[in-house]
Amino acid sequence: MAELLFEIFCEEIPARMQQRAGQDLSKALVDGLKKAGLTVEGEHCYTGPRRLVFTADIPLRSPDISEERKGPRVSSPEQALAGFMRGAGLSDISEAEIRTDPKKGDFYVALIEKSGADSADIIAPLIPEIMNNFPWPKSMKSGTSNFRWVRPLTSMICVLDGKVISFEVGGVKTGNTTEGHRRHGKGPYTVKSFKDYRKQLEGPKKPHGHVMICTCERKDKILTDARAACKAKGLELVEDEGLLNEVAGLAEWPVVILGDMDKGFLELPDDVIRLTLKTHQKTFTVCDPKTGNLAPHYIIVANQIAPDGGEAIKKGNGKVISARLSDAQFFQSEDAKKKLEDYYDKLDTVVFHKKLGSIQEKADRVAALARTLADNIDADPDKAEQAAKLAKCDLVTQTVIEFTSLQGQIGAQMYRRENGDADIATAIEQHYKPQGPSDAVPTNPVAVAVALADKLDTLVGFWAIDEKPTGSKDPFALRRAALGVVRIILENSKRIPLDFFLRSHSNFIFSSMINKKSSEMNKKVSEGLKAMQHLGKNVDVTSFDDDFPAINEIEELAELTDSQMQNLLAFILDRLKVYLRDKGISHDIIDAALTEGQDDLLSIVNRVEALQTFLETSEGENLLAGYKRAANILKAEAKKGELPAGAPNKPSEKESVALYEALQSASPKIEFALNDENYTKAMSELATLRAPIDAFFTHVQVISDDTAVKENNLRLLAQIRDTARQIADFDRING
Repeated sequence: MAELLFEIFCEEIPARMQQRAGQDLSKALVDGLKKAGLTVEGEHCYTGPRRLVFTADIPLRSPDISEERKGPRVSSPEQALAGFMRGAGLSDISEAEIRTDPKKGDFYVALIEKSGADSADIIAPLIPEIMNNFPWPKSMKSGTSNFRWVRPLTSMICVLDGKVISFEVGGVKTGNTTEGHRRHGKGPYTVKSFKDYRKQLEGPKKPHGHVMICTCERKDKILTDARAACKAKGLELVEDEGLLNEVAGLAEWPVVILGDMDKGFLELPDDVIRLTLKTHQKTFTVCDPKTGNLAPHYIIVANQIAPDGGEAIKKGNGKVISARLSDAQFFQSEDAKKKLEDYYDKLDTVVFHKKLGSIQEKADRVAALARTLADNIDADPDKAEQAAKLAKCDLVTQTVIEFTSLQGQIGAQMYRRENGDADIATAIEQHYKPQGPSDAVPTNPVAVAVALADKLDTLVGFWAIDEKPTGSKDPFALRRAALGVVRIILENSKRIPLDFFLRSHSNFIFSSMINKKSSEMNKKVSEGLKAMQHLGKNVDVTSFDDDFPAINEIEELAELTDSQMQNLLAFILDRLKVYLRDKGISHDIIDAALTEGQDDLLSIVNRVEALQTFLETSEGENLLAGYKRAANILKAEAKKGELPAGAPNKPSEKESVALYEALQSASPKIEFALNDENYTKAMSELATLRAPIDAFFTHVQVISDDTAVKENNLRLLAQIRDTARQIADFDRING
């Protein structure tokens, strides 16, 4: 095996793109090399601000290949023979062997010998093809070449077993030299292996390139040095994995510096300070470990060893941070001149969606739905309605306009400063939650009502205007909203009849929007009539249709039909399936437990979990086998003719009698347990059928020569099937 070293060196790659680019490059190279018949071992890809580096062990030559390709029969038409020769690379059919098969007769076989190729000859065309089709989210042209890359390409190393593989991409030729850090060790450095490459860039002996090529090692260094710098001052780092990933992608040789800021800025909310430092200067906040409060310091990650110990870097960062935090203080002071509820009227100036009205209209709809939901969630209806009306008000504050990710948090802070109700403040803060699969769900009853209402309103509204997500696009994050509905209901163990609330809210949206559009239309028509009458003209009202879009927009809204409602409910249930699969429940068990018309998510999950637990036992496994056998016999007999209808009669054979009596006993007990939603009890009653089913199949000839006995046996099998299906559709379960 020989070592392959490949480096792409270019201008700064955006930090957010580096990890994915490394994965894409590694996969494309490994797949391409393997497809060419090369073994690939020890592959690894390193990413950094200016380079992608791939290394692996591969053979110097692909192996020779000898294969046989079976062809058509000797008596086949000329066209078939010609196609076979083209595919096998034969110039004449006489070059193929003739072999004999006892059943199929004589047929042709081509013996194909393929010589291996030098790995260098495989790599030289492979890498340009990969780079010319590389899936960057954004790319650019540079110079006179049509080649596109994320940033202008500077150089490439491609060395196999110490020798350069020559090729060209975008006007740049491969070689065996690279550059180091812009200031501390630019180079160039001539390399012959990955070990040599790393030694010259990273050291430890000087001079070296001052480049850490491994992202994980850069992250570890940043984290270790930052913690140490904080500890030396009696402080503690506020860790942020996302920011750590970003700064590790910005610095080739990371150097940690502890900066200072004015204590007066600590009057700002912690989230505002964190977001300002993270967004504008990529700096970490620090806190006092004794109190947990933020301290007037921050951690800078520089990409150089500053000759003055970092004083100029601290000063420059301090100026920018002070300016940004001063702006935040100004926004906060301006926002504080009003109460949160004073911003409510301004929500009417912000469009939620052209067909669904303003943010204020959405807030009104959510408030009405939250009040209705409150009884099912044990929440105070008045608080739920009030919280929903105020929840969106901070969207028009200057602070949230500047720091959009603080929506909800700023509103809650403003409301708390007004000595508002704690439940309402919590609901304002948490009503956007959960915003992802790892985000916590609200647990406060008022917050649950508002968060659930907000998401249900979004789903119903966009279904009403037929803006459903497609397979590849979900611009309004409706999947996230549906998953949020699922998680809020399940993780709070709430029983919500979704079908009822979806239908009633659809009616509410339709009627409220109709009323608004009708009001707008009447106002515009009235104004138009007055204007025309002022000019002394007679006016036909129908002539206003084209002049006033509000008239036509009414027709674009409609209550959800039964089909649309079922489609929306199915969409939510699809998110439930995703949620359950993430919990380790197999898809077939989920499908088996879901029956048409179910909308109580808590009941569905209880049934699914009980079914999975049951099937993991020996009773469940054997009963499933018995069910499958019964169902298969019924399917086979159904193909021959119509199955006998009705309930079975009490048979005469001992094992048949035992099964008959067990079914008569179990079926009503299962039904009672299901009505009581005691799924564990229902499963245990179903388990009592295992022994009589096993005995029946062991000792009874199901397809008897006696027609009456056979038909009665088939009725018994049908009753086994129907009894099991009270709990779940066992046909959907694998096994």
